This record gives sequence, structure tokens and C-alpha cells, in this order.
Amino acid sequence: MLVALGFLMVAVFMFLIMSKRATPVVGLIAVPVAFGIAAGAGLGIGDMITDGIKSLAPTAALLFFAIIFFGIMIDVGLFDPLVKLILRLVRNDPMRLVVGTAVLAMVVSLDGDGSTTFIIVTSALLPLYMKLKVSPVVLTVVAGLANGAMNIVPWGGPTVRAASALGISPSDVFVPMIPSLVVGLVVVLLFAVQLGYSERRRIGTLELTDERLLVAAGSSLRRSGSGTGGNGDAPRTGGGSGDAGSDDGQGFVDGLDPQRPTLRPKLLWFNMLVTVTLLVVLVMDVLPIPVLFMVAAAIALTVNFPRVKEQQEAITRHSSSIVSVVAMVFAAAVLTGVFQGTGMVEAMAQWLLEIIPAALGPHLAVITGILSLPFTFFMSNDAFYFGVMPVLAETAATYGIEPVEMARASITGQTFHMQSPLVPAILLLVTLAGVPLADHHKKVLWRAALVSLSMLVVGVVLGQIPW
Repeated sequence: MLVALGFLMVAVFMFLIMSKRATPVVGLIAVPVAFGIAAGAGLGIGDMITDGIKSLAPTAALLFFAIIFFGIMIDVGLFDPLVKLILRLVRNDPMRLVVGTAVLAMVVSLDGDGSTTFIIVTSALLPLYMKLKVSPVVLTVVAGLANGAMNIVPWGGPTVRAASALGISPSDVFVPMIPSLVVGLVVVLLFAVQLGYSERRRIGTLELTDERLLVAAGSSLRRSGSGTGGNGDAPRTGGGSGDAGSDDGQGFVDGLDPQRPTLRPKLLWFNMLVTVTLLVVLVMDVLPIPVLFMVAAAIALTVNFPRVKEQQEAITRHSSSIVSVVAMVFAAAVLTGVFQGTGMVEAMAQWLLEIIPAALGPHLAVITGILSLPFTFFMSNDAFYFGVMPVLAETAATYGIEPVEMARASITGQTFHMQSPLVPAILLLVTLAGVPLADHHKKVLWRAALVSLSMLVVGVVLGQIPW
């Protein structure tokens, strides 16, 4: 019964979201509550949801202060030089723009944090997407794929979880998978070329020779009241720190206005030092990431906006993004809490193990790689790696498959996992880009599946994952 309810709950949730019959927040709350009660949770569902909220509270804090910190860095002009360089390279060609999006997302993803990547990429490139009439969905797809493939770096999380759950070294898991990662990134670039070529054919190139026209895209959007995704989508706003049609507030789409009053050119080197220090300490893993961003946000606010009123205004500018993303995180806590509290996760995993024929036992590593796509999409990485993987690894051991080989196979599904509505970073991406989650999923899911499967195939061919 739990297995049937678990799969049915997932199906109902995805149907409501994909058909746009419910917002992600409503779907993430209403569907799990209904199915949790049907599963016999009773009043205990409150404790289940509370446990889910406790587990995701650090993530919510991380996103809250990360948005503030990087929002401030965007306001004060830290990323303007990088944006100008990108603009000079891509100019007025949609193809170059989309490929540049993929490359920028890959480079920024080296810090291991998807939220940081999406804030920087969106703030840097969304104005140009709007000006050239390139669909923002293309931005979310390419950035999501690039960050998803890069998510297997040891400091990104999944590799460490897999290694910790099975008692092995993260380097033993990751290093042999570097060729798979390279191939995955090549596939992402090929998708970027395909999407860029499609956009180039659809809209051509615009004769824009003045760079200031490019960086002022958001300002023109705000004056006109809306922007279009260029492919028949509904009008888009920035989805960031303010509505693009509003006169009082600077959204991420017009965050590159060279005349904005929040610029702090004299503090450029200080802000760069703070940001680099933050990323270095983050990689060193000496303090919890939420704490790092709290401290960094406090320093950034104090130095760049010394007056209390200015600090309040700086936070308010990004309040829309904060509320949208944090609300989604706590809503996702309902789904994860019910999934784990009712025992649906364990029941579904056990059921899948039971239906795998004995003849397929020697191929359990490959099966795990394939199962990692849906499993990590519908449950958290913690639930998969600490709940499901030990069971799979124990079963695989009877067929002579080493735990490290199972761990390598399990991380290949991360590109697909990163598109899940349970991943706060992807919710941040679509919010900042003003793209409905359903539109993002329609274009990204099959591509993400191909990227993940290509990484799995390379691992098998090179012998890092046993066939």
C-alpha cells in the first residue's frame, strides 16, 4: 500500500505542476498532506512535517543570506566587469550567448553551490536574453544542465554523501569519474549549441553596436512593463528583487544599469576580496555554509551601506526572491517529511529491489545508475544516499560489486536530480529568470536524462562502473 501511495503521490504532484493546475508551493504542501493522511499518518503528520522543516532549515537560511549577499554584490557592481567581457564576446549572436551561458555556468559551478551559480549567471546574462529576444527558458535549461553535471565535484555534496554512506574515500569515487564528467560537459555544450542555433534561426541577429544598449535591457523592460520569452511564452518579469514592471525597485534584469545609484566603484577590490575569501573558506569547509553567508552578508551590508535605512532598502530590493525561494524550500520540507515519516521511501526502495530479477544482479551497478535518476529526482540526496544506497550496496556485494563502484554509478544521475522541484537552487533559478517550472521541465528533463546516461555509459566503457 505504501508503495502504491508513494508512486501515486509523485504522479499526482507532477501532473498538477506540469499541467499548471497548481503552483509548486501549493502542490508541495497539499498533495503530501492528503497522501500522508491516506497512509494513516493521522496527527503524527505534524511531527513528520516538522522533522522535514528542521532538516531543510539550514538550506533555507543559506538561500536567504546567499541571495542577500550576492544581490548586494550585483547592486554594487562587482560582476559588471565580467558581464562586459561576456557582452563583448557574445555581442548580438544568440548562438554565442547560449554557449557562453553554458561555459559561465560551468566555471562558476566550481564553487560547488548551485544557488551562487544561478544568481551570477542570471544577473549577468538575463538582460541580454531579454534584449535579443532569446527565451529565458533556454537560459534556465543550459544553466541547469551545466550546474547539474558539475554537481558531482567532491565539495558539491553528492559524492561526499555517497562516500560517507558506504564508508569509502570521496577521491576514490570522484577521480575515476572525471572522464565521465568531461563527456557530460561536452554533451551539455552540444545541447547549448543546438538550442543556440535554434534561437538564431528563429530570431536572427539584432543590429546592436552600442554596448550600453545591451546592459540597459532591464531598464527598457521596466519602462515597457514586461518582456517576452520570445517563443510565445507569457510575459516575463525579472522574478528577482522587484517586478520588471514596477518603478520602485531594481530587479535582477535591470541590475546591470551602469547608472544605478547602488554602485560602489571605490569598494570594488574590497568586495572582491570578501567574495573570494567567502568562496575559499566555503571550499575549505571550516564552517557551516549558512553561517558563512550570514557573516558575509552582514559585512557586505555594513561596509557598502553603512546607514540603517540603506541596509533596509538593500534587503528589501531582494525580498521578492527571498520570499519565493524560502517559501518553496519549506513547502518541499512537507513532501520530504511525509515521504520519510510514513516509510514510503523505504517501501518503494525495497519494492524495486524485490522486483529486480536475480539474473540482473551482476548488473546492479548499472541499474543503480539508472535508478538514481528518478530516485534522486523525487527524494533528497540525503534520503537516497543514506537510506537507499546502503541497501543497494549490500545487495550488490553478493554479486561481487564493490561499494566504490556502486557509489560511482549513483552520482551519474545528478544532472537529472538538479532539475527536481525539491532542489532549492533550481527553484531560485526559475524564479530569477521569471520562467514557470513546468516550462523549464518540458525542455530540460529529457536533456538532463541524456547527460546523466552519457556519464553512466562512459563510466561503464572505461571500466569504472562494472557492467
